[in-house]
Amino acid sequence: MSRLSGMTGFGRSEGSGEGWTWVVEARSVNGRSLEVRFRGPAGFDGLERLAREAAQARFQRGQVSVSVSARRMEVEAPVRINQDLARRLLEAGEPWIADGRVLRPTLDGLLSLRGVIEAEAAESDPQALAQVEGAIGRSLAEALEALKVARLEEGRQLGGVLGRLLDEVEGRVRHAEGLTVAQVEAIRSRFLRRLSDLAGEGPDVAERAFLEAAALAVKADVREELDRLEGHLASARALLADGAAAGRRLDFLTQEFMREANTLCSKAAISDLTRTGLDLKAAIDQFREQVQNVE
Repeated sequence: MSRLSGMTGFGRSEGSGEGWTWVVEARSVNGRSLEVRFRGPAGFDGLERLAREAAQARFQRGQVSVSVSARRMEVEAPVRINQDLARRLLEAGEPWIADGRVLRPTLDGLLSLRGVIEAEAAESDPQALAQVEGAIGRSLAEALEALKVARLEEGRQLGGVLGRLLDEVEGRVRHAEGLTVAQVEAIRSRFLRRLSDLAGEGPDVAERAFLEAAALAVKADVREELDRLEGHLASARALLADGAAAGRRLDFLTQEFMREANTLCSKAAISDLTRTGLDLKAAIDQFREQVQNVE
């Protein structure tokens, strides 16, 4: 079964534990090589290394972006009253109270002043943070595995498209093969006609014309190019069946396809073969465009 992989997709995983919640998202787009970008929360320094190692274990090409957002759950932090500050505030306001310019503050009014109530920051337990980082690391692996599944699904669809385009290329090659006899005859007839117009009739002229026409026909024979195209078709189908990181090899093979198609067009001596060669180049170009999406 083909395991052809694309290079675009998305994966997501989330979790919670040790007073934390987190979300991991992984996405990728086309790229000539593997490039991993990471964005994560402060305090979890080991996550970037885990993300890179997990991505490298699953992918060979593509720009992979991994983002981690983590939030600490709200907990009841211990509070205390800054009695020293409260006392100084009361003492500072006492002359105003004695003059009757202000009322004596109530307790809730005093407690609402900035700094009177202090919330103590919850201490972070290094061991607990290490456990959270390990759990997030497992979610990282899950998100990247989901991304891999998405890329394989894209690869499955690409395999069908590429297979149909190869069928089209093969059809053009078959049609060109059927035109090879007409190609040779057209070259020979054209040469004989021109030579006859220039040199007239005669046994020596006819024999020489036949040899020259045969040499030109051999030079313009396209069967060698068609044979190479047949070989490229077989190689492309084998790569699609194998599937494993076939993108670079398919891209190189597409260049070989186009080289033979260009030679075929340059050798064409009849309009039908020229049209077939141009149709062949168009099909190869469509194949090349789709190959750019293969890992």
